[in-house]
Amino acid sequence: MMQTRQAKGLQIASQTERAITFSGTFWTVPSQTSSKSYVVTVDPPFCTCADFRQNATECKHVHAVKFHMAREAGAVLPEAPKQKRKTYRQDWPVYNASQVNEKARFLELLFGLCSTVDEPPQFKGRPRILLADRIFACAFKVYSTLSGRRFNSDVMEAKRRGYVSTAPTYSAIYRYLESEELTPVLRRLITDSALPLKAVEQDFSVDSTGFSTCNYVRWYGMKYGNTEDWHDWIKLHAMVGVRTHVITSVELSERHAHDSKFFEPLVNDTARNFTLRDVSADKAYSHRSHLRLVEKHGGTPYIAFRSNARGDGKCATWNRIFHYYSLHREEYMMHYHRRSNIESTFSMVKSRFGERLRSRTRTAQVNEVLCKVLCHNLCVLVQSIYELGVEVTFSSETPFDE
Repeated sequence: MMQTRQAKGLQIASQTERAITFSGTFWTVPSQTSSKSYVVTVDPPFCTCADFRQNATECKHVHAVKFHMAREAGAVLPEAPKQKRKTYRQDWPVYNASQVNEKARFLELLFGLCSTVDEPPQFKGRPRILLADRIFACAFKVYSTLSGRRFNSDVMEAKRRGYVSTAPTYSAIYRYLESEELTPVLRRLITDSALPLKAVEQDFSVDSTGFSTCNYVRWYGMKYGNTEDWHDWIKLHAMVGVRTHVITSVELSERHAHDSKFFEPLVNDTARNFTLRDVSADKAYSHRSHLRLVEKHGGTPYIAFRSNARGDGKCATWNRIFHYYSLHREEYMMHYHRRSNIESTFSMVKSRFGERLRSRTRTAQVNEVLCKVLCHNLCVLVQSIYELGVEVTFSSETPFDE
């Protein structure tokens, strides 16, 4: 049976729109999906494509040249298999039901989650707004993606329905976001919002992304002597369940913080509540201590190795996994490529709730990012209620009486 790379190579060799050419020392092979071309040699096998660089095995472009050379020598090539685009079925009635009812179920879940927040004691001063009300207003504001003034009617409606005991003004919501008191509570609520999917998620991925702020940083180009002002950004480090895209743990850092040092707290935090089976990550997390950490929690790490990695070091765990990676490359990469789900998760958060932060102070920006993550998790829960039949209960309390 023809392997996948061979089948795709035969498809490239059979196409007539863009031909394979020989320059005397190397072959030029057109890309199958874009206007690019790749430099290929057959003896020894070499290609400039990403597949060959990552896997060090004969890619589809090398097979395409071999089929082309065989045809030039008079051989009759088999019929090229038809290209089939991989598609994913969508249960449209269930999807439509989840989207139509999302806002109503979102408010119910957010209210139930906020009801679990303990009110800190107050010993002096004027009576303040309940902490649960402040968190509800901030998260609902981020979910709406509206300006503070246009959101005012929504928070008034939330008070009428009993989700908050007091309707704060739009300027008060901005002040709530600037409170450091909200940060640890929001982080806990993110963890709690992922718990209903504990029985569903076993495979996870780790990565980071940035959220642009309204602050600027100055950059100076040494070569040309130009000074430019660039937007600053906050880095979100997250661990995501690859099936439902729920975010199980988060860490926040400055824009240039290295990803590797956040791997351990993310894995440890998730392992306290979930059973780890597969944990995938890119080359930024390629370190022997990370492999040992995942195995310590009972999972199997699928972390990409750098091009200069070797399997003869002092760490037995590193050597064993590297040899498995070398001998069973396709199987290893099949698990590793589940990492693309975390890119989908970041795209979901940014496309739905915005990739730019409106807050000006650092504390408010951190809380705004956490609110985006919390809103994303609640939307994932709403979809899981309809698609997977998950039952979600955060609190048995009822809304306040009108």
